[in-house]
Amino acid sequence: MSNNALYTDLSGYYDLMCADINYQAQSNSTHRLQQIFGNSGQRHLDLACGTGPHIYYLIKDGYQCSGLDINQPMLDLAKQRCPDAQFELGNMCDFEATKPYDLITCFLYSIHYSGDIQNLKNCIQSVHKALNNGGVFCFNSVDKNYIDNSLFAKHSVIHENSKLSFGSSWYYRGEGEKQTLKLSIEKKTTEETQRWTDEHSMVALSFDELKTLLIPYFDVHIFEHEHDKITAWDKASGNAIFLCVKR
Repeated sequence: MSNNALYTDLSGYYDLMCADINYQAQSNSTHRLQQIFGNSGQRHLDLACGTGPHIYYLIKDGYQCSGLDINQPMLDLAKQRCPDAQFELGNMCDFEATKPYDLITCFLYSIHYSGDIQNLKNCIQSVHKALNNGGVFCFNSVDKNYIDNSLFAKHSVIHENSKLSFGSSWYYRGEGEKQTLKLSIEKKTTEETQRWTDEHSMVALSFDELKTLLIPYFDVHIFEHEHDKITAWDKASGNAIFLCVKR
């Protein structure tokens, strides 16, 4: 797992960095998928939960939520946001559940933080063991073969008399099982400009390769990366939602 120094040092800016993400839509979509494909249970675990925004909305849908993350400052913020949830410091590639869950999620492409194929296999096995029969594992992923190294997402917000600009991009060199998530933050005031950059090494694989890893444990459904409707993946886009039902 990465040591994510930028996330640790600037965890207070994390929600601003993700301000353009519709957490409610993602959470509502996951709830619908669990109702349709899952066992209707309400014990939920969010892997790489960050500051807990998905948990916040799933609690509103009646779930008993827990969160796991490797970053304690993130978990401290998550506990403030969701005092009724349980949070644990830990590695999603090596965790055990004292009581099984009905829904396990891993949003914002965080499944790639597994780092390499072996760690990803360990994560999948840990999730499978932690789920009740008929339980659902839901996450989003990017296919390495569709990554455009020239694309760069950026947005800005005004916060406490500062302009904060956040940037992110994927980079894949065209071979191997490693891809990079590049992040940048710029904080500009009338007096000064501060900048932080970070690169996170992440596991790279195609959707076919990912499905092969999942099939021994789950019935696998792949959907378009849309949250207002449920549409089968058209095999033409590089972002998708994986819905995995434990056998």
